[in-house]
Amino acid sequence: MNDLSKRLNGRKPKTAIILGSSLGSIADAVKNPLVIPYTELSGFPVPRISGHAGQLVAGEIGGKEVAVLAGRAHPYETGNAGVMRPAIEMLKAAGIETLIVTNAAGSLKPEMRPGAIMLITDHINYSGMNPLIGQHGDENFVPMTDAYDPALRARFLKAAEAEGVPLHQGVYCWYSGPSFETPAEIRMFQIIGGTAVGMSTVPETILARRYGLKVAGLSVITNLAAGIEGASPSHEETKREGAKAAENMTKLITRFLSEA
Repeated sequence: MNDLSKRLNGRKPKTAIILGSSLGSIADAVKNPLVIPYTELSGFPVPRISGHAGQLVAGEIGGKEVAVLAGRAHPYETGNAGVMRPAIEMLKAAGIETLIVTNAAGSLKPEMRPGAIMLITDHINYSGMNPLIGQHGDENFVPMTDAYDPALRARFLKAAEAEGVPLHQGVYCWYSGPSFETPAEIRMFQIIGGTAVGMSTVPETILARRYGLKVAGLSVITNLAAGIEGASPSHEETKREGAKAAENMTKLITRFLSEA
């Protein structure tokens, strides 16, 4: 039994949610919460970026048991694409079967404005990194077709319709960060089929698929990407707009879980 299994005190969530920048208020929706600081979970990566609380909250959302990770560690903090591997391993060992990854992202489409929510249908790894590099064994040759589970995506679309929350769909591009993208890079992402861009999520999805978890992904659009309508993104804008959209994200996730 791993550290997390022991600390859950008999709770047996099947779904985990990783919260992106300034989406920590979603953890407030957890009923009967059990709060576990990341520092108390052996090997768990502790985020050092503002907007990421660094604690796991176990309890119920929508009548279903969940484990909510309020914050993540990013590859750009350490140079290690597998920085979230201990967390994903621990979730798997604790019985998690489904992982919902959320993030704050920049829009590559002028019609998808700040405050919008995008359901991730696929991703493009532009970072040049992979969390499975250096690992051995055939199980690391992970197929990434339908990495974002079609059945889970259909459930989110249904939940969005029921809640009256507009839900875009598109391809998420992973850029390593921490500097923001240049306008030229943004034009390239648009050409190759991207819909939104951000600095997280993709390595967690790869790791989750490596361990057999089903994945769904949601991006909160916090800004237009660099150069679009003269945009010049900032971390403060990301935190501000992410917090504004958290209410709709909470409604969407609650409905999704309640109808599982």
